[in-house]
Amino acid sequence: MTALHMIKDRLSKISFKQIGIAILVLKLLLVIYFVYIISTGEGNVFSFDSTFFTFVAIGFFAQLIDGALGMAYGASSNALLLHFGVSPRIASASIHTAEVFTTGVSGLSHLRFKNIDKALLIRLVIPGVIGAVAGAYLLSDILDGGMVKPYISAYLLILGSMILYKGIRNKHKEKKEVKRAGLLAFIGGLLDAIGGGGWGPIVTSNIINQGKSPRETIGTVNTAEFFITFFATGIFLYYVGIDSWQVVLGLIIGGVFAAPIGAFLASRINKKVLFIVVGMVVILTSLLTIYKTIGEYSHFIVSLIS
Repeated sequence: MTALHMIKDRLSKISFKQIGIAILVLKLLLVIYFVYIISTGEGNVFSFDSTFFTFVAIGFFAQLIDGALGMAYGASSNALLLHFGVSPRIASASIHTAEVFTTGVSGLSHLRFKNIDKALLIRLVIPGVIGAVAGAYLLSDILDGGMVKPYISAYLLILGSMILYKGIRNKHKEKKEVKRAGLLAFIGGLLDAIGGGGWGPIVTSNIINQGKSPRETIGTVNTAEFFITFFATGIFLYYVGIDSWQVVLGLIIGGVFAAPIGAFLASRINKKVLFIVVGMVVILTSLLTIYKTIGEYSHFIVSLIS
């Protein structure tokens, strides 16, 4: 037996309990790190005012959508944070940090409701982490993540339309095997880190489009997202740090409360309804990103002319 086969055999024997323990241990390590930097005076002091509870509400709403549909946490929370005056840089760093906690609770909840395909989870995690780490490094030190967003959104707009069409027709055939899951996870992790979001829309949409059960797809992709976000956040913390604990803690608290509700909804919603809602969410978030990009280019062109 080759070394690769031995690794695959050991990975296939990992239990749901061991996956849950791994999530808890990694979250504990991050909590210890946060306690350390706050105790040494590196974290910003804030008050529990009305603004803080606004961030809690944003975190709850965004995670409820993400837990039930397997996507759109970054898109919905980022749009709301920018609306309430948070700068793009702080919004992006805060969302990635908060996602470690929200996706951890969401993953544990999906494990509880048995919304997981373990074999698919293992196929997604390793290449997804590699892609996310590479993307986080590129964004932190080399690239501008905003440049790739319009192209991703145009692709997702087509994919979302296909999913919506399948949901309306209700003639999709469920398949057990997902093709090119590793490559899909690598691309999803890479573009998620570079573009500030996209793991759910890219990976969930493609897997559902291949015919996989929406319930298992959402649960598996959400659980895999914890590991992708954890390692990407480590890179971001090293290069960028955290500028606003008020935003981060608000998103975490709201998201933690919403995560079990979202996982419960994913285990109960009708498959046809899930296809239609997932398709509509992908289409709307893609159109929003394209619209914002067009607006930014228009302002840029006008400023050059004037």
